[in-house]
Amino acid sequence: MWKLIPIALILAVSACRPEQYTPRPRGYARVDTPRQHEYRMFDRAGFPYTFEYPVYGQVSSDSVIQAMKPDNPYWMNIDFPSLGGSLYLSYKNISDIGKLDTLLNDAHQMSYFHTKKADYINAPAFHTPNNVHGVVFDVGGDAASAYQFFATDSTKHFLRGALYFNVSPNADSLRPLTNFLRQDIEHMLQTLRWR
Repeated sequence: MWKLIPIALILAVSACRPEQYTPRPRGYARVDTPRQHEYRMFDRAGFPYTFEYPVYGQVSSDSVIQAMKPDNPYWMNIDFPSLGGSLYLSYKNISDIGKLDTLLNDAHQMSYFHTKKADYINAPAFHTPNNVHGVVFDVGGDAASAYQFFATDSTKHFLRGALYFNVSPNADSLRPLTNFLRQDIEHMLQTLRWR
């Protein structure tokens, strides 16, 4: 019997070790997209353009730009609060000779600035029957903006857009959202009309 006590003590001490803590793997919150794409018309008086945008988007003025450049009231944002993102739209009137070249250069430079983090950049051109043409920049990888574009009529109007989310860029986690909003942005460009 006395011989069993040391064995019982060894078993008791070895059984009293603290539990090993294993951290949970890092996860991301699930974001549900709307079931279907529905649109409404943006047709604000005095604006040089109209288009259809998603009903789950909210048009707001870009207050930072309005404070810096009050002479250009046509810059705005389409915010997607349920998706945590915004589409920033900037408008310029092409009035000077050579200004279109500068705007095109700037749009390409701002889009290709993301090559530091991008895996690729596809830049297909588009043309619509509404005298709207431009380029859509599909930026792959962990770039800050996965989708950008510019649209113009080459004589008077120039509109640039960039989609950003309110989180650190992670292409895998944001892919469902960027794919969903890509369809909305393409619809917006197809319905864009100049005044």
